[in-house]
Amino acid sequence: MRVALGVEYDGSAYHGWQIQGHDAKTVQQELEGALSKIAAQKIRVICAGRTDTGVHATAQVIHFDTQEPRNERAWVLGTNTQLSEHVRVRWAKFVSSDFHARFSATGRRYRYVIDNRVVRPAIMSSLLSWQCQPLDVEKMQIAAKSLVGEHDFTSYRTVHCQAKSPVKTVHGIELERRGELVIIDIHANAFLHHMVRNIAGVLMAIGCGKEDVTWAKKVLAARNRALGGVTAPARGLYLVAIDYPEHFGIPKSTADLPFLR
Repeated sequence: MRVALGVEYDGSAYHGWQIQGHDAKTVQQELEGALSKIAAQKIRVICAGRTDTGVHATAQVIHFDTQEPRNERAWVLGTNTQLSEHVRVRWAKFVSSDFHARFSATGRRYRYVIDNRVVRPAIMSSLLSWQCQPLDVEKMQIAAKSLVGEHDFTSYRTVHCQAKSPVKTVHGIELERRGELVIIDIHANAFLHHMVRNIAGVLMAIGCGKEDVTWAKKVLAARNRALGGVTAPARGLYLVAIDYPEHFGIPKSTADLPFLR
């Protein structure tokens, strides 16, 4: 049987999602260890989107195959007893064999959260990015419009990105200010390595007046990472939603933190 799980985690405790070839602590490693204990067999999981070191998730989706006859509630509660405080399974659902956490996904949504105040935050400092200079959200929104649509995002990915094509479709980028927080929401069919963080870095440079509103478009057109902006810190980034065709019946995860609603 194939089981899908909704997972949330605090990425500041891990060297990213994917198991690595050394002793680095990863989310995948911890989840597979917990599930293998519950299933009494080796479990390998597939995720909807791999996240980098320090990046968080409120709505990661994974799937795995097993012969263990547990019900959905037992997969949630049992697995959580084997996980650290930084990772939690939110829901479990039996799915058809044609469901694939990664390849069945039609879109992904990330949220980047910036604490925009003079003093660096002490509370939740590992969960928020920080920019001391005032950000002009209106200018950032104007600049972001040039990135919506299907484009070659070579300038917005790391040189180590292994994606076969740099062409992705951004469905929308929305910015808003909530008091001292500036929030960037990006919805796309898929993302390149560091793509969201590089977009956030460019938009912050525009928002604080270092660059004009046309710079985001100029960076995009250059197709050269060396001409892009500074990569924004990982700690402000959250994977907040995965889109799937409705017939799979995948639940919509919700976040409890106010700045993630």
